[in-house]
Amino acid sequence: MIILILGGGGREHALAWAIHQHPACTRLVCAPGNPGMAALGDCVPIDASDADAVCALAQEIAAELVVIGPEAPLASGVSDALRAAGFLVFGPSRAASMLESSKTFAKQICNAAGAPTARWAQFDSLATARAHLAKADVPLVVKADGLAAGKGVVVAQTRAEAEAALSDMFSGRFGDAGATVVLEEMLTGEEASLFVLAHGADAVVIGTAQDHKRLSEGDRGPNTGGMGAYAPAPLMTPAVTARAMDEIVRPCLAEMVARGTPYSGVLYVGLMIEDGAPHLIEFNARFGDPETQALVLQAGPALLDALLACARGALDGWRPAWPLQPALCVVLAARGYPDAYEPGEAIGGLDDAQTIDGVTVFHAGTARNDGHIVSAGGRVLNVCARGATLAEAAARAYRAVDLIDWPGGVCRRDIGWRALK
Repeated sequence: MIILILGGGGREHALAWAIHQHPACTRLVCAPGNPGMAALGDCVPIDASDADAVCALAQEIAAELVVIGPEAPLASGVSDALRAAGFLVFGPSRAASMLESSKTFAKQICNAAGAPTARWAQFDSLATARAHLAKADVPLVVKADGLAAGKGVVVAQTRAEAEAALSDMFSGRFGDAGATVVLEEMLTGEEASLFVLAHGADAVVIGTAQDHKRLSEGDRGPNTGGMGAYAPAPLMTPAVTARAMDEIVRPCLAEMVARGTPYSGVLYVGLMIEDGAPHLIEFNARFGDPETQALVLQAGPALLDALLACARGALDGWRPAWPLQPALCVVLAARGYPDAYEPGEAIGGLDDAQTIDGVTVFHAGTARNDGHIVSAGGRVLNVCARGATLAEAAARAYRAVDLIDWPGGVCRRDIGWRALK
């Protein structure tokens, strides 16, 4: 089977790593890919959001499955163009992916489905948002309505912080994504992520995880795209998972079907859990990053069977068969991230790091320069490990981190702390 993966980050490297191991995968093509993915298949330097270029590549290689990793190609309608051209695709339509690309749309779906989520209001101008803020309770959450690479969310503890966030968003920091802003109440509890494969009304849980969004230990500092994750999440007990499916996922999927925009693909369900009751924080229309890097260590090559069952609409009766062995991902980021950072720094020791049992290193923001791996992004490497326990997985991952020769790399040293304590 010839498989095309769209994207070039750590999530896509993780997906490629799992798919490449499956005996059905005879050729893997990655667009644009990255240096880590280049060891698994052919990398083609095209824009993954360019529907014409993607369809031409799929036609050229006779792709039998196209797996869309990032959110931007989904929002650009690449999945629709591929399906119209006759290709088997893993990833929702542009209309269905609005569950992620528009916070307002996702909230409207929740309200129509009766799914528990935070109270919210949507604004198209700074003046109207400020007027609402003057009467609102704080703390509250300020969200850019559109896609902002995981950074368009500010948890404002004070009115002044909320005012600054509004000014920042409406000033154009996030481009069109911040032209509309959502203000919502701040939910209390503990966050966790639920990963569901969905095709129309059919939905199957394939894993749970917890992400660490804050830059520094103890969940302090600015929000990032994610500094690490672990799976499974102990907070997601069978009872909590069942409630999330019954109260949030299935009603929202049914509402999407009723609107004529059925969802097909992986649905990332970001939850706040308090006293066993889940409330929706957000939907993502693709695998989370860096949670996926931990999940694929659990699934391994069987992940391809899951993607095919979903893309073919054969989820009814299908269940994942892989063991939920603890896995953990540590993100190595460039010093200065999520603000200014210096790219082009040489990185060594990657082979040494992967000699540790259970360790795999995924490339998230790297490039190759004169035969050497260099940093080329904010989040650069994902150092991941499995273990018999989460503590063992964490110990292995951090031993591997210490073998990587990159003085400019920084990471959190407490990934998994909530579960480990």
